[in-house]
Amino acid sequence: MALNNHIVIMAGGIGSRLWPVSTPELPKQFIDITGSGRSLLQMTADRFLSVAPIENFWVVTGARYTAKVREQLPQIPVSHILAEPEGRNTAPCIAYACRKVAKEAPRANVVVTPSDALVVDTGKFTSVIRKALAAVDGSGKIVTVGIKPTRPETGYGYICAESLEQEAVVKVSEFREKPDLETAVKYLAAGNFFWNAGIFVWNVATINAQLRRYAPQISGVMDKIEPFLFTDKEDAALQEHFRECEKISIDYAVMEKSPDIYMIACEPQWSDLGTWVAVKEHIQADADGNCIVGDARLFDCHGCIVHVPAGGQVVLQGLRDSIVALRDGRLLICQLSQDQAIKEMSKF
Repeated sequence: MALNNHIVIMAGGIGSRLWPVSTPELPKQFIDITGSGRSLLQMTADRFLSVAPIENFWVVTGARYTAKVREQLPQIPVSHILAEPEGRNTAPCIAYACRKVAKEAPRANVVVTPSDALVVDTGKFTSVIRKALAAVDGSGKIVTVGIKPTRPETGYGYICAESLEQEAVVKVSEFREKPDLETAVKYLAAGNFFWNAGIFVWNVATINAQLRRYAPQISGVMDKIEPFLFTDKEDAALQEHFRECEKISIDYAVMEKSPDIYMIACEPQWSDLGTWVAVKEHIQADADGNCIVGDARLFDCHGCIVHVPAGGQVVLQGLRDSIVALRDGRLLICQLSQDQAIKEMSKF
């Protein structure tokens, strides 16, 4: 474990496709989605504990969730729990976090990761992260983690690598947006296209310089906020200026513009758990193919996923390939084939 390594966890999303279990009041990163006994945020922190000391962890989240972060990750310093006044996408989020990291540790090597993904093979994953950290130490490289695809997925962006060396740091040719199915099939066949997991590794000085070059508007806003970091006026400065940041992802702001982007491929059995279908893949099924979290009794049901909160109880009969999810008086029952429509169905 290197004391110069820092972990920035982005925990501001709302996971609306997992309604009604994930809602703006309590998004999926704070929930035990798979029945493991740990929330996705806690599992994210767990997998990096061998990479950096817990006092070098940072969490960026919405102001309404800071108490939940403190509750679930009490060992992280309170000053490392950063509250965005409003969501402005990942570029402003990362810019804010990395300005704070640089203030405290100017030579830090940083891993930025989402809080709501699942990694099954954590040993393989952390090995890849250590290689990426070694590659950025003392260099101007930015390394992103590419997940070797297992299917022609249309729900993820892709990274095109110049070579196919497994677990080696290689140059990125380009980033591609979420493809249609025909294009995704071609990507899978080509072999040098990888899922973009949104995991980035860099030296803090590198990313701050790249943001200044390719996202000067956001860097300008951070210049206004920086004098107040780690003071009692930080929140007021954020409230006044953070909303001025352009609303843009780090991919658009820096990754697609910089010539210094590299990738390291990994096969850690990764999923962003963005849909109920994805969640179902990571819960052990019973003899009838049903995946159950919580107290549920199923009769003549096949291929279903059922998610019931503590204290809840459901009895189901005769369902096929369906989603049943309950939380706080909200109930979803729909076909698994319609899981992409849940985000729209949940709008009242």
